[in-house]
Amino acid sequence: MIKRRQLLTGGAAGLAAGCDCGVPAGIDGVASAIQSRELKMVTTWPKDFPGLGTMAERTAQFITEMSGGAMRVRVFAAGELVSAFESFDAVSNGAADLYHGAEYYWVGKSPAFAFFTAVPFGMTAPEIMAWTEFGGGQELWDELSAGFNIKPFAAGNTGHQLAGWYKKEIKSLQDMRGLKIRMPGLGGEVLRRIGASAVALSGGEIYQALQSGAIDATEWVGPWNDLAFGFYREAKYYYWPGIHEPGAQLGVGVNLSLWEGMTLQEKSIIKGACHRANHLSIAEYVHHNATALDQLVNNHGVELRQMPDDVMAALARESKNVLEETAETDDLTARVFESYKKSLERSMAWSRISDEAFMNKRREVFAL
Repeated sequence: MIKRRQLLTGGAAGLAAGCDCGVPAGIDGVASAIQSRELKMVTTWPKDFPGLGTMAERTAQFITEMSGGAMRVRVFAAGELVSAFESFDAVSNGAADLYHGAEYYWVGKSPAFAFFTAVPFGMTAPEIMAWTEFGGGQELWDELSAGFNIKPFAAGNTGHQLAGWYKKEIKSLQDMRGLKIRMPGLGGEVLRRIGASAVALSGGEIYQALQSGAIDATEWVGPWNDLAFGFYREAKYYYWPGIHEPGAQLGVGVNLSLWEGMTLQEKSIIKGACHRANHLSIAEYVHHNATALDQLVNNHGVELRQMPDDVMAALARESKNVLEETAETDDLTARVFESYKKSLERSMAWSRISDEAFMNKRREVFAL
């Protein structure tokens, strides 16, 4: 009989000799060197802005910490190095190393970018995470961005965004016609289809435009970020539900030439930092939105209003048209849309008997 001691020592030796235990190719048990670098991150957000700005700062901090300080990331807010909407080109051409922003800002490059942030009546935060990480979304995003010398990652999510702030009450679809409303992306095109005028403005430009009357209404994010901007001082009515960004995913773009020159360890640090930032942002927004909504209503007298049924019906109808027309732009956009749609259909079948069913019944328990 084989003695127990012999079995244990022999087994251990066999494991050490014959199992790589899932270690990726290129890793030989010795940590590869991390090159000392100072990386420039440009953003589409105002400096130190809660959630969005700090999301970028947090991602940069994680990269620096996880690399032991070898990879130091310096963050530039919108306008400090380049303007918000110039961030993509700055990283593409190597003037900056990374950006943190919303991919739908780049629809002028390709309409397919919108699907990686949010599209009207699209995915919630868990659903877009599922598509990006496991449903083929990341691979398509990589293919799309590579055409512009960029490697993308999800690095934040605001969760559900509200319909926005209006200076006058909306009682019917007729009241929407002619209004100048800040809304970028495909949501802006949907507004145009129902008779409103959509205006694309970066975050730092919105309050002044609302104050001056250049716009009549604006969406931004949700209670937390909207409270920070003080929109309640200029517009009394806060409308729900938002249909344009049900789970807005934010992205980090890395200059592809820089990325391809990194070691596996360096790449893993950036990828891990983005994942960590993405996870924390969702928890952060759920917490702070709930707190800020209470302040807006009870401390600032904001009037919550539900969008009228005829407005919602028109938005739904035109959203379907806009998405289908967008998918016809080119082959890659069509493939992105088809993948997105299939993943969303799977998620909807599951959420119908899980989250939706549960939340409807939970309200009965807590009498809300």
